[in-house]
Amino acid sequence: MAIDKTWDIFCKIVDNFGDIGICWRLAKQLRSEHQLTIRLYIDDLHIANQLIPAIDTSLEQQSIEGISIIAWHADTKFQPAAPVVIESFACELPPNYLNTMQPSTVWINLDYLSAESWVDDFHAKSSKRGALTRHFFFPGFTPSTGGLLREYDIVKEQQSLDKAAAHQQDFWQSLGLAPSPNVKVSLFCYPHAPISALLSAMAQSSLPISCYVPASSILSSVAEFFGQSTLQIGDTLTKQNLTLHVIPFLSQSDYDKLLGCCDINFVRGEDSWIRAIWAGKPFIWQPYLQTEQTHIKKLHAFLDLFYADCAATTKAATFNLHNAWLSEQIPAGIWQDYLSQLNPLNAYNRQQSNALAQQTDLSTKLVIFSEKIIKNIFGNKV
Repeated sequence: MAIDKTWDIFCKIVDNFGDIGICWRLAKQLRSEHQLTIRLYIDDLHIANQLIPAIDTSLEQQSIEGISIIAWHADTKFQPAAPVVIESFACELPPNYLNTMQPSTVWINLDYLSAESWVDDFHAKSSKRGALTRHFFFPGFTPSTGGLLREYDIVKEQQSLDKAAAHQQDFWQSLGLAPSPNVKVSLFCYPHAPISALLSAMAQSSLPISCYVPASSILSSVAEFFGQSTLQIGDTLTKQNLTLHVIPFLSQSDYDKLLGCCDINFVRGEDSWIRAIWAGKPFIWQPYLQTEQTHIKKLHAFLDLFYADCAATTKAATFNLHNAWLSEQIPAGIWQDYLSQLNPLNAYNRQQSNALAQQTDLSTKLVIFSEKIIKNIFGNKV
């Protein structure tokens, strides 16, 4: 029996960039490292175009980097389901696609990343929907979970960048900037964050700060802090010890370079959070806002796990700044305490990045998981 190595991935973009960011990286890795044929269904090509500039939003179907990208809307005429279907983040497969699925279809609901302890128990559980079986796949930080999205060479690449001044200079020049001797901070966050409070704390820093802000929905808050009506890509603003640069919204590969070139990275959601881990640099994570304070539970679960072996003073500075970033106030002292811990934080984050990179990655675990199910169904016929 010939093996059909086609996978379908469904992506519904609900929080701007996180969903498509994860799905696009996953699709590329499954194709390049596992030689799979990938059809990626996306419900909003216009937002996806910001991360995948090659997308032609007028086309119903197109191939980019060897991946078939298909516009997903109410009138989409679906091809028969692939042998393996990834339903990302409970996006709900359309009924007319479900009708093409077979009892043997490996249907995987890829959930959001969490460090909460319950993930270990719920990972790889399944439920029936008629003749179909839906498997629940939970990414996570322990070997008992679905792992973390990681290309085989990303950690090596990021650490090489950290030591390559010439490559860093090329990156800054590509943005029209000169390399800065200051503490370099990238800022990517949700609009409800206390942005003015953070910028004020940076301005009062004992060390000069260069802050790099990709053009996004937070620019109005940044403009307000500097007393400007609007900001544009290429603008540079200064206040006390803070110099802020507005840079373009970057492709995924360039964003990875930004994380690797900066000393501190403010990240949000899931995609940029994972990439900050692989950059091996100090970072502050802003989880997606949820009801009943669920996002705070997720944050503390991660901090407890990731910084479990961190020195007490360094851990306290990290926890304090994370908690302040979730509140409305960031006292200059909390920011200054974090700056004072940059050296031990840098060493610790590098150590954690290397340790997590020893675990089996998410895409490989998905392939192993699906192959096991297929073998259980068809036995020696495959």
